[in-house]
Amino acid sequence: MHKLLTTLIALSLLCCNIVAATAANYDNPDTLVVARDGTGQFRTVTEAVEVCRAFMDYHKVIFIKKGTYKEKLIIPQWLQNIELCGEDRDLTVITYDDHANITMDGSFWPKELKDQLLAMGDRPKLGTFRSFTVRIDANNITLKNLTIENNAARLGQAVAIHTQGDRLKFVNCRFLGHQDTVYTGMPGTRLYFSSCYIEGTTDFIFGPSTAWFEQCVIHCKANSYITAASTPKEIMYGYIFNNCTVTAAPNVEKVYLGRPWRDYGYTLFMNCELPAQIRPEGWHHWQKEREQTARYMEYNNRGPGAATGQRVGWSRQLSKKETQQITLENVFSLKSEWKPVAP
Repeated sequence: MHKLLTTLIALSLLCCNIVAATAANYDNPDTLVVARDGTGQFRTVTEAVEVCRAFMDYHKVIFIKKGTYKEKLIIPQWLQNIELCGEDRDLTVITYDDHANITMDGSFWPKELKDQLLAMGDRPKLGTFRSFTVRIDANNITLKNLTIENNAARLGQAVAIHTQGDRLKFVNCRFLGHQDTVYTGMPGTRLYFSSCYIEGTTDFIFGPSTAWFEQCVIHCKANSYITAASTPKEIMYGYIFNNCTVTAAPNVEKVYLGRPWRDYGYTLFMNCELPAQIRPEGWHHWQKEREQTARYMEYNNRGPGAATGQRVGWSRQLSKKETQQITLENVFSLKSEWKPVAP
C-alpha cells in the first residue's frame, strides 16, 4: 500500500506543471488569474482571495503568474476548497519581511490598548506569531508550485508560512527563511507536504500540528535545530519525515534533528538521507526534564548522519513492524479519515 501510494504521488507530481499551465483558462469561471504585470484579473493574491465566496463546496483555483508578490497574505477561516497554484515554483514568489523584533505600529491592537501603550511610551514588538508572510486559517486549502518567503534579516523569528487550518496540502512548494520558517500552529490539524523544499536556521519547522513530509528537501543554513515539535500529549502523531533528504550549507558543522518545544513533542525521520552534519547524538533536550516525555524516533535512515551508535538514550529506533502502522491513513485519522493524493 505504501509503495503504491508513493508511486501515485510521484506520478501526479509529474503532471503538476501541466495542471499549472492549463489553470490559466480565462473562460473557466472557477479559475481566478493573478498577474503582477496587470495581464490577469487581479494584480495581488490578496485581491483574488477577497472575492472568493465563503464556505465554497467546490474546487476553485487561483492561478498566479510568474512574478514577485510582496504581500502579507491571510486566507481567512470562512474560505475552503481553494487552490493557489503558481505558474512556476521558483519564479512565482510571495514574500514579506516582518520579524519578531520589529516595533509594532499598533495596527494589530484594539484602539484602547494602543492608546494606553502609546501613552506609557511603550510600543510592543511584533512577535513571532505576527511575523508571517502567509497565514492559512481556512480548511481544505492547497498550495502548489509556489515559493513562500520571509526575507527579513536575521534579527529574530521570521515565519514564512503559518497554518491554523486542517487538511492543508503543499505540493512542489518552497518555503524560504531563517528562524521559524514553517509554523504549524494548531493542535489536531493535519498538514501534508509533498516534494517541497524547506530551509531555515533555528527550529525552522515548529508547532503542535500533525504533519507528514513526503520526499521533501530540508536544508539547514546554520548550526542549529531542524524541528521544534510541541505535539500535545493526547495526539498520537506529530512530525513525520518520510523519504526526505536533509542537506546543509557548506559552513554548517553541527545540526540536531530536533528539540522538544513542549513536553511530548513527536518527531520521526524514516527512510531519509541524513548528512554528516547531523550530530551523533541526533536530538537535543531543550530542557532536561523533556527527555522524559519527548517522542523522538528514527527508522531505516541512510547517509553519514544516520549512524545510531551514539544517539541519545531517550530516542528510539523503530522496528519494521512498528513502522507498518505509520501510514497516511493512520496518521491522519485524528478526527476523520483523510488520505491525500497530490493533484
